[in-house]
Parts: sequence; C-alpha cells; structure tokens
Amino acid sequence: MDDEEAIALALSEAQAAAARGEVPVGAVLLSAEGGLLAADGNRIVERRDPTAHAEQLVLRAGAAKLGNERLTGMTLFVSLEPCAMCAGAISLARVGRVVFAAEDPKGGAILHGPKFFEQPTCHHRPAVARAGDAEAAGAMLKEFFRIRRN
Repeated sequence: MDDEEAIALALSEAQAAAARGEVPVGAVLLSAEGGLLAADGNRIVERRDPTAHAEQLVLRAGAAKLGNERLTGMTLFVSLEPCAMCAGAISLARVGRVVFAAEDPKGGAILHGPKFFEQPTCHHRPAVARAGDAEAAGAMLKEFFRIRRN
C-alpha cells in the first residue's frame, strides 16, 4: 500500500468514526514493507475510554500483531495531526514515520501546541510528513462539530 492509499484509508476510517458518533479521526499503521497492520477510527465514546484515539488503537493492534512494543520502521497515517497523548505514544513505540492530512492548531502536538517531537525530553523523533486531502479531513471535523452545536 502506498502513502496515498494509506491516507485515503485513514480518511475512510474517520468517516466511519463519525457515523458511529465519534470525533472523525482515523489512523492506519503500515509495516516497513507497506503491508497493512491495522486501521481504525476513534472509539472513545463506544469504549468509554478517553485513550481510545484512532492512533492509540492502531498502535496497540500493530504491536499485538507483531508481538513487539517497538514499531521501528513502521508508518502511521492519521487524518488529523496527533494530540500530545498520541505523539507521546508514537515516540514510545518508536514509529519511524508519521503522515497526517489536516493540521490541528487547537489540539495538535506535532506542528502546534507543545511540538512534542521538538522537546529535549522526547527520546525518539519520527519523520513527519503531510499527505492526503487536508481540506476534506478538516471539513469532516467542522461538519461533525457544527451538527453538535446546533
């Protein structure tokens, strides 16, 4: 699976999360060879678990599938810039690369907020890239919250 296919799948997982009433964020984890290890969307409400972010779910599933807590060389694709909690998990898992579609100026922690991977206390810094339709990912989030405010 290439980057565009993976980020498209992450956006599809975000749409599925929205259909479940979850904040529309989706994530995909690929092996170093490009094989699909895991794909999921937010399940915070469904699981009554504040840590059930899409990124956390695919990191856990990938680690379980590989039988290893280290995801060295793997690539994580996310529809939205990860938050501080997820950035911390990405670093601890030693993910090789993070690719996301939409920036999150309010809650993101890679390009915004704490800029987690730039902190001296961060022990592992993955490569970071942007891909996919950031506008579509952002529009999905805006629509989700617009509906809830009305």
